Amino acid sequence: MKILHLISSEGFYGAENVVAALVRDLQQSGHSAWIGVFENAHAGPNSVASQFEARGLQVIRIPCRRRFDWATVRRIRDIIRAQEIDLVHSHGYKSDIYAWLAGRRLHVPLLATSHLWTRQTASVRFYEFLDGLALRRFDAVAAVSRRIAGQLQQAGVSPEKTSVIDNGIDLRPFQSAVPSLKAELKTGDRLLIGTVGRLTAQKGMDYFLAAAQKLLKDFPDLLFAIVGDGPDREKLERMAKDLNIENSVHFTGARNDMPNVYASLDIFVLASIAEGMPMALLEAMASRRPVVATAVGGVPQIVVVGRTGMLVRSKDAAGLADTVANLLRHPDLRERMARNGEAEVRRQFSSEVMTQNYCKLYAELLDKKNGRVDERVAVLSR
Repeated sequence: MKILHLISSEGFYGAENVVAALVRDLQQSGHSAWIGVFENAHAGPNSVASQFEARGLQVIRIPCRRRFDWATVRRIRDIIRAQEIDLVHSHGYKSDIYAWLAGRRLHVPLLATSHLWTRQTASVRFYEFLDGLALRRFDAVAAVSRRIAGQLQQAGVSPEKTSVIDNGIDLRPFQSAVPSLKAELKTGDRLLIGTVGRLTAQKGMDYFLAAAQKLLKDFPDLLFAIVGDGPDREKLERMAKDLNIENSVHFTGARNDMPNVYASLDIFVLASIAEGMPMALLEAMASRRPVVATAVGGVPQIVVVGRTGMLVRSKDAAGLADTVANLLRHPDLRERMARNGEAEVRRQFSSEVMTQNYCKLYAELLDKKNGRVDERVAVLSR
């Protein structure tokens, strides 16, 4: 089986990790899989393609000179023909639209994974509207949470084409991680509370900082880490100064040693306003970290209150601070939730489970196209 994954990205975050884990598992199972990475001239250079390649994955760079480029459509068609692609699997609205335009006349099954519609700006909402129109014409769409599946159906995607496949992570890197970030920050005996994500409004980093200010009143020795980068970084750094907590908050930027970062945290916090199935949360739980997260998107599917973590309302800095404070006062509860969280990720959210579920869907799509199931896919999906 030959699969082309398409992704347009400006950084290596949740969706990119999903694609990397899925393609790695496919390659290790004897299948051919490529990642087509859009290189957007209007967005400037990024290292996404190089990071995929550093993981031993096959990458095809796809130039895109403007927000819409017919030459890019022709390039994708050429790739499908040259590599004799059996199925195209796209991730994100730009990739979905280009996948449909390139593949609609080639009779190649089209599958999209819908990670999240953020609706952050008018332009993003417009592109997500176009995404919905394109997805109606796909052979199948996988949502990473039940809520996103509902949004897809509200946008006109047929329920018969829609399924829910949980994100999964490669567990191996988290088993041998060392707390190197603690050493870098010279935390000593001070506890480190951390969050991970792209620095945008969606991730609720301002609420994380507001909660940090409240916590420092009762726990003045705490340290906080914001791991990631994005357009809101300067604004958030100014906010930390305005709150007079800049000496207790470290902005680390994007990191390439995330297992070691998670291993350094005493509590992981996800303060997001909107989410699909957040990879950072799964990675923190796989690292056996106690977690506090907002009850948005697919998060309640992962976090069972008091057993695998704690949930709070979004945009509630006071509630976030109170919940973290409760965990700080009860180390036994932190340890129990961390242990249960790791077990839950192993049971339901490993990349192996995710890949098996996708391969079942691949088999169904190829069966419809060919009138038979590709035996290699059928074996993998069992």
